[in-house]
Amino acid sequence: MSQFTYPAKFTTGSDGRVLVELIDLPRVATDGSDEREAMEEAMDALGSDLSIRLSRREEIPAPSPAKRGQRLVPVPLWLAPKLALYLAMRDQQVSNSELARRLGVHERVIRRMLNPEHATKAEKIQAALAVLGKQLTVEVRDAA
Repeated sequence: MSQFTYPAKFTTGSDGRVLVELIDLPRVATDGSDEREAMEEAMDALGSDLSIRLSRREEIPAPSPAKRGQRLVPVPLWLAPKLALYLAMRDQQVSNSELARRLGVHERVIRRMLNPEHATKAEKIQAALAVLGKQLTVEVRDAA
């Protein structure tokens, strides 16, 4: 099972702004005027960093467990299914062409599924994940 939440350190500065540092992505930090805005900005910054990595076909760091005092920042919902597909393909060493063959579609369909800027229907990604032996689920938890 893959988790699409990353631990972050939230620190309130002397000016009252909330700084957010993503633990597993040291290049990613942001802030907000309060906790709510800081979380929104953190999700946006996380999504931007991971979508760039996905576009470049780079390694996607696995999230570490949150330690005491850290909060989990979820990957934006528009990106998480694409990351799940990308990671499943990498883990199983399945190329775009091979996945396209298994699904009976053209390879460009797979390229679009993996393109963070292309809106892909969730059903298409679910079908691709199913071919790889994966199931996409959504979980809703009580806020902490």
